[in-house]
Amino acid sequence: MSEDSVFKENLFKGKKVFITGGATGMGLGFAQAFLNHGAEVFIASRKEDKLKQAAEETEKKFGKKLIWKTMDVRDNETVEEAIEFLNSEWGELDILVNNAAGNFVAPIASMSENAWRTVVDIVLDGTFRVSKASYPLLRKAKNGASIVNIIANYAWNAAPFVGHSGAAKAGVLNLTRTLALEWANDNIRVNAMCPGVVLTENVKQNLMLDEKTAKTFEDYIPIGGVTNPEKMAQQVLYLCSPAADVITGDMLIADGGQWLVGNAFYQMGKKFLDE
Repeated sequence: MSEDSVFKENLFKGKKVFITGGATGMGLGFAQAFLNHGAEVFIASRKEDKLKQAAEETEKKFGKKLIWKTMDVRDNETVEEAIEFLNSEWGELDILVNNAAGNFVAPIASMSENAWRTVVDIVLDGTFRVSKASYPLLRKAKNGASIVNIIANYAWNAAPFVGHSGAAKAGVLNLTRTLALEWANDNIRVNAMCPGVVLTENVKQNLMLDEKTAKTFEDYIPIGGVTNPEKMAQQVLYLCSPAADVITGDMLIADGGQWLVGNAFYQMGKKFLDE
């Protein structure tokens, strides 16, 4: 277990956890955190080599095994196959974390139809597909189930230069609240978590293209600075813990107050266009 964790080591003992986009970045951080707190964890993403690497590195570092299977949230057939696999392995599901995402900087005026469709398909449609497919297993959870959808701090405001992601994340936030009501009678809680700036490899490649850009984002974080997957995992653990059993249809913002200050994408994009 991480020395920095505030939770008991066996908090999720016996719990079955499914994390999309779980082979890298924050998704892998979430997976390892649940694993280190006693859960059985299944991760899924598109690339088999990344899943194998994640499983090998996790076992080497923590001595614990991840279950994995390739899955593309844009392809309902692969989503159904993953759920069939979980049904045969576990027969129920306690926790689902919809983490799979895609994003890159592009002004709307020059954004292609394919660029828009790809991000919305991964983020919004993917969250819908996986949640719906997981529903029968979540209903079987003995002490209630929990879903956490990963959003962004432009989901409830403007998302300049990442409009595809902003529209998709806004949809996920609305879907979160809709499912919280529709599935309450099944004892399934549904919440969203808004992370701070985490410099994963994907973020570095598609958003933080240089040190100057990263510094712009850093300047818009009032407290805590650029964070890491381990800290963000603590927020997800909380939302899925018994301590949060009265919380549903809500969002936990863990961005160091960045959303209160302004949108760094707007400032970055303005400079980019001016240049």
